[in-house]
Amino acid sequence: MRYILAITVAFAAGSLVTAAGVPMAVHYVNHEKVSATMVKGGEIVNDNGLVVLANRAMQRGAEMHGKTNHIFIIVEGEATFVTGGKLINAKTTEPNQVRGDGIEGGEVHYLSKGDVVTIPANTPHWWKDTSKSGSIGYYAVNIEQ
Repeated sequence: MRYILAITVAFAAGSLVTAAGVPMAVHYVNHEKVSATMVKGGEIVNDNGLVVLANRAMQRGAEMHGKTNHIFIIVEGEATFVTGGKLINAKTTEPNQVRGDGIEGGEVHYLSKGDVVTIPANTPHWWKDTSKSGSIGYYAVNIEQ
């Protein structure tokens, strides 16, 4: 009985270690690379379903991801950001990716430097307005399901 229990525990632990969204290695990205990536927006880490982006956003259409959970960490600028509600003129652009012209309803958030917002998979979200600062700089920590 102990043998079966030990095998079960070892298997479960192994499954957790290789679960999506759990990095498999240490990643160091120096500030020069992060700064350069932030200018154009892009990936700075991609490991086993954990993706970290250094991004800059301007007002744009809304989106919803079927398997991506976001954590946005705002580092500069200001924006009106909407979560939830219903996508307007929703169109599937690729598997697990839906885009729309905006959001009907939803919760409005006024984001600025130092704010953090989480967006679970299948939640519409929208950079509605960045006109006050022109754009917003943020890190997107994406955890793929």
